[in-house]
Amino acid sequence: MPQKQRSKSWTELKQAGNESFKTGQYGEAINIYSLAIKELEKCNKKEPEDLGILYSNRAASYLKDGNCAECVKDCNMSLELFQFNVKSLLRRAAAYEALERYRLAYVDYKTALQIDCNIAAAHDGTNRMTKALTEADGLSWREKLPPIPAVPMSVREKLAQKAQANAAPPNAAPTQNGTQQTSKPALSDKDVKKAQLLKEEGNSLVKKGEHKKAIEKYSQSLKLNPTEPTTFTNRALCYVSVKQYRDAIRDCDEALMMDSRNIKALYRKSQAYLGLKDIRACEDSINVLLRVEPNNCAAMKLLEEAHRK
Repeated sequence: MPQKQRSKSWTELKQAGNESFKTGQYGEAINIYSLAIKELEKCNKKEPEDLGILYSNRAASYLKDGNCAECVKDCNMSLELFQFNVKSLLRRAAAYEALERYRLAYVDYKTALQIDCNIAAAHDGTNRMTKALTEADGLSWREKLPPIPAVPMSVREKLAQKAQANAAPPNAAPTQNGTQQTSKPALSDKDVKKAQLLKEEGNSLVKKGEHKKAIEKYSQSLKLNPTEPTTFTNRALCYVSVKQYRDAIRDCDEALMMDSRNIKALYRKSQAYLGLKDIRACEDSINVLLRVEPNNCAAMKLLEEAHRK
């Protein structure tokens, strides 16, 4: 009689979900994190923070997959279990921003900055929300904001100690899913200039239809300057052209982490989803784009194409 296969523990499932996330298999990651949540909820001795992290990881997967409403729900659950979890705040802020709920996004970005004032993504998000709210509501936009929760000093100190204890070695690559690193290495003028030249070489190769060679140039450029969103979107175009759709989505996500309203990133991400025949994700991505730029003809044509599939 064959031996019954041992079911995986929640920690093993969490690790498997992380691996799926890293390879851009966001739908698969969502399913695995859901199993991990069920397994952990069965445990008699479960830590609320562990469960909060699982919800936060699933939220990151929903965010990457374009399902912002579910991302918000999971972040809400995560923050109930693990109060003032910075990653959950940033993920919910990004989802609110994509849903054009700018006041709520602003509140989450500002709350995250109370916990750690060095989070580049939160500073950038706050600046974008300030601009969007000023355009929408005029100079009195602050009067319409919901209250920003005050983070107690004891909570700040506890989270800071935990972050320090979990800090990776200086040269280690980030292993977390979801948000950007909290600090960015300083770029030298020499690296920025060299990166720009490599990017221009890539652009020239694209014009000749040599997309694989262009990918190499863009990759070299990004090693020198990983903060340039147009290099990511240009490489994404090449990945779409050579049918490396998962790589294209990852590049678009990198650009969207820097600017959630980046039209080229949203469009090329939609193209990649269409290439993968993931029609729902394609439509969701196009709808986000059309909320940013309602009269974008290329997006409308792509949506019609998706409907015909």
